[in-house]
Amino acid sequence: MQIFNRRDFLKKQALAFSAIGLNMVTPTLFQRRLQAATLPKERKMIFIFQQGGNDGLNTIIPRGDQDYNASNRPRLYIPENLCLDSGNGFAQFHPSLQPMMEIYNHSSLNGQTGAGNLAVLHRIGYDGQSRSHFDSQHFWQNGIPGDAETEEGMIYRHINANFNLNHPDNAFVAAGLSSNQLVALKGPNMIPNFSRARNFTFPEGNKFLGTLPSGPTASDGKAIMGLYGAVPGQPNKPYRNLVHGAGQALGRTMMVVQDALSVGGYTPENGAVYPNGSFGDKLQEAAMLMKRTPVKIIGLRRGGFDTHQNQGQLNGNHPNLLTELAQGLQALHRDLQSQWEDLIVVTMTEFGRTSKENGSRGTDHAESSVMFVAGGGVKGGVYNCDASTWEDNAMFNARNRYLSRRSDFRAVFGEIFQRHFGDDASMMDQLMPGYSIGQLDNPNDFRFLNFLSA
Repeated sequence: MQIFNRRDFLKKQALAFSAIGLNMVTPTLFQRRLQAATLPKERKMIFIFQQGGNDGLNTIIPRGDQDYNASNRPRLYIPENLCLDSGNGFAQFHPSLQPMMEIYNHSSLNGQTGAGNLAVLHRIGYDGQSRSHFDSQHFWQNGIPGDAETEEGMIYRHINANFNLNHPDNAFVAAGLSSNQLVALKGPNMIPNFSRARNFTFPEGNKFLGTLPSGPTASDGKAIMGLYGAVPGQPNKPYRNLVHGAGQALGRTMMVVQDALSVGGYTPENGAVYPNGSFGDKLQEAAMLMKRTPVKIIGLRRGGFDTHQNQGQLNGNHPNLLTELAQGLQALHRDLQSQWEDLIVVTMTEFGRTSKENGSRGTDHAESSVMFVAGGGVKGGVYNCDASTWEDNAMFNARNRYLSRRSDFRAVFGEIFQRHFGDDASMMDQLMPGYSIGQLDNPNDFRFLNFLSA
């Protein structure tokens, strides 16, 4: 029989808290909410942050703009005959995006057979665009452009507004699949964060997690769950409630993940093939967790989009990243067909790239870029990149160097929060502080693009 001593217990518990990115110094960490709503129809989301600033102009090409030419982009320009047709007579897809076309394609869009569940949102940004990676990534995730101090994420706020995160049934309602905690999921209550599910456990597994006591005052519990299943309040121990709540949340979350892994190996459905490498592994794990656990929201990131040098035209760094993304979205679409009507997959990136190519065969930090949104409730098509929404000189409207924005990213998430998840419009300032002020300052930026069914 194995004996757990106090030193081993504390050491292993510290590693577990580190794995989930838990902030143990916040006094209100496990402050209970009195009421909690539930998301309608089991609605779910996977969000992907493309770190570095994706070049939207070579991702979704504004073929109808005469400024997209070999003079402005001598080594990056992609000829019309090599691109994929969007069907709107203005925009084209980079050829590396071919795998995702089965989601985009539809007879009403481009005459091709397909699901028609992919929306391409061009020219997304925000007023006062920062060209700092750190700041802009922070703004996109905390939902407050200009505020680089607030660590609480806008997606966390949405989760916290809809769920009592201390209730046992909500032990694993969201997660970040990342080596570092995503700001979008940070907040006073715990959202687990780990690179791989198999690492989110103690070596002894369920033996170390143990069991809850048989009753609120019983002492027959074992290991972690036994310790934290005891009565939380104790005289002269002011932090007992805090530690008690943390331990219960940790134990319950780890139990959910371990139960998912105990089923055995995972085989994607419907011929889904995820891209090779860490990004593909995380996407496949996200799909597995969506099927085997109660999780509703999963976030992950993919770096490499800071293409200052040797960006690549048809082959190279940027095309490879686009291929990987397209293969990943295609795999999720096939693998999660059983949940597709209730799922939304969203990409975001902190800014786009300069309209002119630089001297190093790459592009520099700019103003706006492209988001992809896929899911059963998505009205497919290209938004903000057609003859009616792309004005003359749009590629150089910002500081004579950048493609100007047309929609604020907060309006995109406002539509997602309201139409996909069912949040009330009155909650937008709670989820993204300053939302209504942004609307007043730039009303056109906050018009819904209507890529989701009302």
